[in-house]
Amino acid sequence: MSLSAIKAKAASLLAGFEALGAMPVDCAILQPAETLLDLYGEDIRTRAYVTHDPALGEVMLRPDFTVPVVEMHMAEGAEPARYTYAGEVFRRQETHPDRASEYFQVGFEVFDRTDPEAADAEVFVRFAEILAPYGLRAVTGDIGILTAAVAGLNTSDARRSALMRHIWRPRRFRALMDRYSGKTPMPATRAALLERDDPLAGCAPVIGLRSEAEIAARIEALRADAAEPFIAAEEVALIDALLKVSETCPFALEHLRDLAVDMPAIATAVERLGRRCDALEARGIDIGTLAFEASYGRSSMEYYDGFVFGFLAPGRPDWPSVSSGGRYDALTRQLGRGREIPAVGGVLRPGLLVAMEAAQ
Repeated sequence: MSLSAIKAKAASLLAGFEALGAMPVDCAILQPAETLLDLYGEDIRTRAYVTHDPALGEVMLRPDFTVPVVEMHMAEGAEPARYTYAGEVFRRQETHPDRASEYFQVGFEVFDRTDPEAADAEVFVRFAEILAPYGLRAVTGDIGILTAAVAGLNTSDARRSALMRHIWRPRRFRALMDRYSGKTPMPATRAALLERDDPLAGCAPVIGLRSEAEIAARIEALRADAAEPFIAAEEVALIDALLKVSETCPFALEHLRDLAVDMPAIATAVERLGRRCDALEARGIDIGTLAFEASYGRSSMEYYDGFVFGFLAPGRPDWPSVSSGGRYDALTRQLGRGREIPAVGGVLRPGLLVAMEAAQ
């Protein structure tokens, strides 16, 4: 698989998005690290290539295009726009050493506040049309339904915030749910520590980066959490049922509407899914065969906060998604300096397309 073939495929895909009215943009390979690392989330923070520039300070090799594109767009205003781009991104592959740490991405981003569900459908359909010859499996999800469910839990703000922060880390999320529901008891050493009048009395000298005041504040936070009642088993069961929804879109929608009867916090998000299904069908997508998985996207970019999708290569579980994307409205608020605009987009990996073409 030659680099020239990948570049040619990337150029062809870029030209196709330009023909649809998207403005081509570029982003510097070296990006300022301090702000962007917080926006990408834990996964990319641990995989980014970070270095120090004498003039610019801490910088990183571009791990993705979406955040820099949003930053550029929101600095110039929050007007409707469509962008496309192509170039290399850089990410460490510690858990998948067989995958390339440097590869090409081609993307398409839509900023439009008129009809978010129609914009979701537009982006998905553009990628579906490009990928139709490759025999990929499409899967969709909606992070917004899970975040709405967590926001509606009858528990403390601190616990809801912790769960929300770990939605993209399923194992940690599960561990927190087990702890907050009483399924996993508090470790005996921690319980003994919290029972002491002065947990720091008689301790060894304080070492490390945390001050004594910070340690004391953390102990008080743990005490406050320990005093909270457990999350009800019924609520935990509803969250579990939600995460297990994995059906074609019409059946998933029906199932989620049933869950919304007992979990009214998700009702608005579920109806957004219904409107998205209608928009997809209006654009020719057979939603009767389109997969919806409520847990899909939980290990992707943490800036996705609604619709998510991916196109997977059957028979290649060792490959990442050939294409993926989603909605990231909250990111435009974070970077908008008081402005915001609904936004959705996706990326393709031209190198994987070239590999599939070579194998045919």
